[in-house]
Amino acid sequence: MRTTAAVDLNCDLGEGEPWTRTRALLRQVSSANVACGGHAGDAPTMERVVVEARTLGVRLGAHPGVAGAFGRGEVTLSPGQLRILVLHQAGALETVARRHGGRLHHLKLHGALYHAVEQDESLGRAYVEAVARWFPKARIFARAGGRVLELAREAGVDAWAEGFIDRAYHADGRLVARDRDGALLTGRREILARLRDWRRTGRWQSLEGPWVTVAARTLCLHGDTPGAPALARALRRELDHQRPSTRRYQTPADPSPRGSAAADH
Repeated sequence: MRTTAAVDLNCDLGEGEPWTRTRALLRQVSSANVACGGHAGDAPTMERVVVEARTLGVRLGAHPGVAGAFGRGEVTLSPGQLRILVLHQAGALETVARRHGGRLHHLKLHGALYHAVEQDESLGRAYVEAVARWFPKARIFARAGGRVLELAREAGVDAWAEGFIDRAYHADGRLVARDRDGALLTGRREILARLRDWRRTGRWQSLEGPWVTVAARTLCLHGDTPGAPALARALRRELDHQRPSTRRYQTPADPSPRGSAAADH
């Protein structure tokens, strides 16, 4: 097990991708968001990802989602239904993690749910309340600059601001919808340039041109992004080899290095 740069790199996994891809990504990231039976995932896939993540010292996170359209359809849940969804899905992953000597490090909602809790404050509050009640030792991964971070902090729930290294942003800080041209970044040079810009300044360029501040503690590379394993390796090399002392911008409250993550599941 090796240490890494202070920036946390997370990835959504166990979503039906080939196992070789899952393993390759787990070798580069420091946090895994594991699908737990909603939009994707089942007991066998959770088991395999948990065991491999524990072996590699990768933090385990639950990745709850809604069924249908790979979790990217319209969200029609009530706050009460959202609470139960979070309990059932994150609870399932937590059970598997405990069976293998680990614990739940974080929760990160998938797709439409991730955006719904930002747009509907009643859903956002229900989500935070569910985590506080049933998973009090876990933290929430939520969009940097978003409302869920504020709600979590108001409720005393630990929350890590998240930036998406492979997704385009609007000038106002919102993610560009996936059905728009240019919404997904796949070029190695483009993604590495974005990382370097962000490490220097805390900002990257929006789709419209203006620069957006992204005060993130964790960065997401999607597991289904074309060429994700190679991109993850390139990002990991960049993060490992860039000296923190050369940065003008410091990420807020840098997380623990990967080498100590096994004790933080």
